[in-house]
Amino acid sequence: MIRLAKEEEFKKLIEIWEDSVKATHTFLSLEDIDFFRPKILNEYLYAVEVYVYEENQEILGFIGVLENKVEMLFITPLKFKKSIGKKLLSFAINTLNIDELDVNEQNENAVNFYKYMNFKVIGRSEIDGLGKPFPLLHLKLQ
Repeated sequence: MIRLAKEEEFKKLIEIWEDSVKATHTFLSLEDIDFFRPKILNEYLYAVEVYVYEENQEILGFIGVLENKVEMLFITPLKFKKSIGKKLLSFAINTLNIDELDVNEQNENAVNFYKYMNFKVIGRSEIDGLGKPFPLLHLKLQ
């Protein structure tokens, strides 16, 4: 089931974020993760509409959207390749009318997933939104 997240669930979401990032963002150091964790928890989750995917009352992933753009999509690593990301992204496309997103270029699995979901690279930035040296690919739904 996909539904809006509740603020009291943000601590669970940050756990999913951290586990997912450690499994997929191998280019980040532990110091980088420590830098981003409070920003995600205290700022970014509040800046977007957050929807969770849950089964049997357990949150297994979430997506954050702002206007027509996916700002974050994270799945608990034990549920990778179980169609949860596809369900969340399809929900955002079909229900929330998103058609853009940015993805870390070094996260090849995510890049391939978004391409599989009909997104096309339309641009690239050498640095992320905070000026850190993590190149971003800008994608748009085709």
